[in-house]
Amino acid sequence: MSGGKLVIFSAPSGAGKTTIVRHLLSLDLNFGFSISATTRKPRGAECNGKEYYFLTTEEFKEKINRDEFLEWEEVYPGCFYGTLKSEVERILENGQNILFDIDVVGGSNIKKYFGVRALAVFIQAPSVQELENRLVNRSTDHPEVIKERIAKAEHEMSFVHLFDVVIVNDKLEVALPEAEEKVRQFLEA
Repeated sequence: MSGGKLVIFSAPSGAGKTTIVRHLLSLDLNFGFSISATTRKPRGAECNGKEYYFLTTEEFKEKINRDEFLEWEEVYPGCFYGTLKSEVERILENGQNILFDIDVVGGSNIKKYFGVRALAVFIQAPSVQELENRLVNRSTDHPEVIKERIAKAEHEMSFVHLFDVVIVNDKLEVALPEAEEKVRQFLEA
């Protein structure tokens, strides 16, 4: 795999990583966005091939068996997420840097695989209660799904030591420039 550097953003659901990633993609940093594959259903106006590659469980498992994933995980029972090797190769062959918006386990696995060629950033909400408030306020998930996500978030926070940088997203107007600064420093090194 030739090309640029890899920047990984991971966080518990509701911490604000997608908002930060969208901001970084709007800047002139030569980023290609790695579109993850998932078996979950689209939320809101999400489109196949833009936010995610939406696959059936059968399609996802076929790709696992053909070793088409750089990393994958069953994030919730029956709900798989993964990074296709072809997606990473496509971006790197274009000479671009890659920006990942990925779950905590996937992010730590990609960091382990690429080592110093990757910067792993963990976005953390100020508290578990604030995470729950954000998930409720975005109105995209049922209460039982929010309960699952909060339980998972508590587990995901134990992975923070595997990341290079931790940004607490208490105020977005502070977190955005902090993320931008860390990413620029890494890409220019």
